[in-house]
Amino acid sequence: MSTTAVPALDKTFQILDLITDSPQPLTAAHIAKQLELPRSSTHNILQSLLSKHVIYKDADSRFHLGSYLMYWAGKYEQQQGVIQLFKDLIMQYPVLLQHTVTLSKLDLGEVVFLACHESPAPLGFTFRAGVRVPAVFSATGKAMLSTLTMDAIHSLYEGVFPTPITQNGVDNFDCLATELNDIHESRISLDDGQLRDGMYCLGTYIRNASGIAIAGMAVSFLQGEYEIRREEVSAVLIELAEQIEQRLGLITHS
Repeated sequence: MSTTAVPALDKTFQILDLITDSPQPLTAAHIAKQLELPRSSTHNILQSLLSKHVIYKDADSRFHLGSYLMYWAGKYEQQQGVIQLFKDLIMQYPVLLQHTVTLSKLDLGEVVFLACHESPAPLGFTFRAGVRVPAVFSATGKAMLSTLTMDAIHSLYEGVFPTPITQNGVDNFDCLATELNDIHESRISLDDGQLRDGMYCLGTYIRNASGIAIAGMAVSFLQGEYEIRREEVSAVLIELAEQIEQRLGLITHS
């Protein structure tokens, strides 16, 4: 019985699970027989997995798990590593602990929150793991987008700029490009009430050796507090980002 709306995907996972669980590599005929799948569809799925290096076939036409799975595993471990380092290292920065600090990643033009250190003072906005917001309006989103080209950003949104959430929201690609150019200079991004009126967020990115962001962090304030703490918090936020990059071995800072 199919567990998804895509039966071929169910069959693919059944095949991968069988190859994983088997104490020895299996032939296509054995896989089809054990899973009671048609040989033709089994063959097609195996060929697709082979072409992506998710599996490989030995000289005896038996199938093994392939190297591409290490790419997925590495990405997962990297994300988990960032989350754990964020939780551990933020404790070294009393300046940040006074505020709400979020960690997020970029996913298809949106920011997905991964972790959050909550401020004692309520901000009226929920930052919890899994919440998604348009990247162009959030501090972490802008920081991460600043490591991409404008052509890549246009592609993310298929040329259609998201509708602003508040009256403060940037509303076109040209204005966004101006903001992103400023981030190139300072490594600090700003959400000045674009997600919620009266809430200001300073953000930065955590980047890999190629200069592409793998995550972003932001500190949130009420507007008056932002004016007072902006410079101090910006410097500490960048220091934390650089420390995470170094600890993950993503980049070396002099």
